[in-house]
Amino acid sequence: MRRETQNILLVLLGGALLKISFSGLYLRYVQKGLLPLLIAAGTIMIGLALFAIIRDIRRGKAVSDDEHGHSHSSRSTWLMLLPVLAVFLISPPALGGDVVSSAADTNQTQRSRNLLGELPAGDVIPLSMTEFVTRTAWDESGTLDGRRVKLTGFLTRADGDTFVARLAISCCAADARPLKVKLAGDVPSLPNEQWVEVTGQVVPKSASEKNSWVPSFTVESSTPVQEPAEPYES
Repeated sequence: MRRETQNILLVLLGGALLKISFSGLYLRYVQKGLLPLLIAAGTIMIGLALFAIIRDIRRGKAVSDDEHGHSHSSRSTWLMLLPVLAVFLISPPALGGDVVSSAADTNQTQRSRNLLGELPAGDVIPLSMTEFVTRTAWDESGTLDGRRVKLTGFLTRADGDTFVARLAISCCAADARPLKVKLAGDVPSLPNEQWVEVTGQVVPKSASEKNSWVPSFTVESSTPVQEPAEPYES
């Protein structure tokens, strides 16, 4: 592959990183805290390509493949174009129900033995799926029992049961782990992958090793919502 083509591809790849960074699309792939690294990487790629282009112009000639000892086409370099096309043409959505369905039940949650804080006061408590599932698995004092909670996630179904689910990541989408809660009561009849807010109460002692620590949740009300800007929890 010619030097000029390599430089152009590098500019495009760097531009793709900056595009997903400033448009917020990066949240479909990595955690929010990695934004500065993405911007830096995109800027460096564009800077290196521009430096090479300017250097070649100052030399007064384009550097040919033969001058660099490449007598054949480097097909692997064209692979740099694939992520660019994915960002500009495809823009893959955030991971969803297919990951929840295919993931092993043992990855249901990263249960922690850290001390859990007190629940806030109020008639309805908004909780992340991570905190809700963790509490149902480890909080033996039953602080959630009898408390009305609001959860936000997307709907998924398996074996006749309906779940509200969310994906949590430690770094990026590659390490996503599913969090899900089995719905009972006034279960919404919306399609799979629809994001919802559900309000209700946990079924006490419903999460156990036998059901892979998936708690049950009695739904009192539900509202369809748009996918949040940050679809993953951390």
